[in-house]
Amino acid sequence: MSMLSLSNVSVAYDRALALRDCSIEVQAGTIVTLLGANGAGKTTALHSIAGLVRANAGQIRFDGLDIARSKPSEIVRAGLALVPERRELFPEMTVEENLIMGCFVRGLTRKTKQTISEVYDLFPELVSKRNEAAILLSGGQQQMLAIGRALMGKPRMLMLDEPSLGLAPKLIDRILGTISTVHRSGVTILLVEQNAYRTLPISNYSYVLEDGAVAVEGISTELMTDSRVQESYLGTL
Repeated sequence: MSMLSLSNVSVAYDRALALRDCSIEVQAGTIVTLLGANGAGKTTALHSIAGLVRANAGQIRFDGLDIARSKPSEIVRAGLALVPERRELFPEMTVEENLIMGCFVRGLTRKTKQTISEVYDLFPELVSKRNEAAILLSGGQQQMLAIGRALMGKPRMLMLDEPSLGLAPKLIDRILGTISTVHRSGVTILLVEQNAYRTLPISNYSYVLEDGAVAVEGISTELMTDSRVQESYLGTL
């Protein structure tokens, strides 16, 4: 069953098309990866789904509802959360204050303590930092906090934009392992990454974007042996 679908979506910035007739589907209970070089349209795709930019054409549906003109807060309340590329934490707020902010849009403040406990179980590294400002955390800890904040809203679908960006290999494995854990808990995942070598093995289906359009798509394990994907995304890793 399709939880999310983009049908012939186009997005333009100052008349330059960032997405061109882009069609993507995410089945409930799966991990789907969007691959592509810088400027391929991956972040624009996530931003259009999250309501941060408006599609010029096409349809975006989440659980059967057209969300192409919905406000970001309405999309979050529907159960779809985004972890942005640069994390976009509240730098002067503490770790725990950042987590609490993740509850408000969905009106889940009565379950705050329980949900924070669940996030700390997922990221025990944050427990000793709970009263420290987010700006003082390492890059890996900030990524954990950004994911934790999104999970505070109890999303049914989680979108992550380049979660491995700027992280050491061990931390990349840690973050991707946590994404797999979140997925096993029942959350559908849409993952944007350039690191095909690490993300294809954990995902079910993948799309490769080039110049704003889907160039290649297929079952992730099969794409690992696709010559086009190997040459562009695996051969140099």
